[in-house]
Amino acid sequence: MNVMANDLSRLVPGARGFLEREHRLLIGGEWVRSASSETFEVIDPSSGQVLTKVPRGNADDIDRAVKAAHAALNDPAWRDMQPSDRERLMHRFADVIEAHAEELGQMEALDVGMPSLIGQFGEVGNVLATLRYMAGWPTKIHGQTLDIGEALPEKRYFSYTRREPVGVVGAIVPWNVPLMIAMWKIAPALATGCTIVLKPSEVTPLGALRLGELAIEAGIPPGVLNIVTGFGADAGTALVAHPLVDKISFTGSVATGKAINKLATDTMKNVTLELGGKSPVLVLDDANLKKAVPAIARGIFGNTGQVCVAGSRLYVQRGIYEQAVEMLSKQARSLKMGPGLHPESQIGPLVSAQHREKVMGYIKAGLEQGAQAVTGGHAIEGPGYYVEPTIFANPSQESKVVQEEIFGPVITAIPFDDLEHGAALANDSIYGLASYVWGTDIQKIHQIIPRIRAGSVFVNSEPFPHPAMPLGGTKQSGIGKDLGEEALNHYTELKSVMIGLN
Repeated sequence: MNVMANDLSRLVPGARGFLEREHRLLIGGEWVRSASSETFEVIDPSSGQVLTKVPRGNADDIDRAVKAAHAALNDPAWRDMQPSDRERLMHRFADVIEAHAEELGQMEALDVGMPSLIGQFGEVGNVLATLRYMAGWPTKIHGQTLDIGEALPEKRYFSYTRREPVGVVGAIVPWNVPLMIAMWKIAPALATGCTIVLKPSEVTPLGALRLGELAIEAGIPPGVLNIVTGFGADAGTALVAHPLVDKISFTGSVATGKAINKLATDTMKNVTLELGGKSPVLVLDDANLKKAVPAIARGIFGNTGQVCVAGSRLYVQRGIYEQAVEMLSKQARSLKMGPGLHPESQIGPLVSAQHREKVMGYIKAGLEQGAQAVTGGHAIEGPGYYVEPTIFANPSQESKVVQEEIFGPVITAIPFDDLEHGAALANDSIYGLASYVWGTDIQKIHQIIPRIRAGSVFVNSEPFPHPAMPLGGTKQSGIGKDLGEEALNHYTELKSVMIGLN
């Protein structure tokens, strides 16, 4: 089986023009070259060809960006902006992004490898929904008034709490859905009056740079949003360690998250971490398989399995196990594989040659440990970094393909007997990010939801990160939440005020 590379003639003029111009860092409202003038290549995963080059930012660039963010934080133009004006500014930003939705979707297809329609309507659609949801919050962030008279009867106080911006936010985002997760961090920062330094992944930096251009067009004040492209060891470490950064928001691997958490303690930063996942999908014996199977397929093969909440561990009640696996295999084999810009592509390449090698290593380990590949199991010959959608039947619960995050189009399928057995298998993981339950007996569903240790439970649904619903994990899947009102608490500090009246 062979697949083609992206046809760049399909690009809209905005995307084509962006690729052709020189890229710089966004610091203090200006596009500047990196301190070292070094650059690195951005690769099209559908072909392995170079798309463009971007600046390789280092600690000096991070220092400039953080100082610009710190200055903007204390600039009356941003510090004293009325909440209603921040709200209007955020809506204007969303309008500008929406006008370029097709262009941004194509750029994600080039950068990440996802089908452009998924980029446009899925990822950019979520960007817009998140920004507009968070735009409703600036006028609604509030504290409380508290009566403390009984504790101190001889004194009278007017006592209250208020929420204030946490300060300069350092945001480090991954390569799998870079625009969407960048906005999960930018939007609450803007809503609460913080300023931000964004370091996108070195693998997929293009969308973030274009987002910076659109932010300037929308009128985001200088220094409020700064963008430094570079590598984790240089730019990322410098951002986490910088003494003027008050908060780190990171999405990525468990190993990197642990390292960030340790480094951030040196300056006692506020930290939120959304880390890995190995999400279980429980299919009860009364589930509607005609609805469940296509959704399960989208949940693991969408974006080629490169999704933190992907349902990668399938547990099916024994009576319908064979039927469910056969239906899922048929669904997987029907998916059209190709480059993101091709209109018929349903599953694209993996993001890089290195990542394909990692995924194929897991597939090889699964076969060596006795799992049966009922479909897939091979890399695709030709240009690009393609791997077939793969289903492993009856692997050992202790095997690597069941226990470790693969982050590719690979799902394991294991039967279970009853609710207790299914919940035990679902919880047998160091991760606890998302989970899924399919069934029609509402009593059984309500019984099993509290038994699953995960930050989210989707019932009769594929992954759907709604801006109003907090998203984050338990166990080694992270600390804190993105999205929802809960996320705003991570971008504010609670201040207690006591005013003596006598």
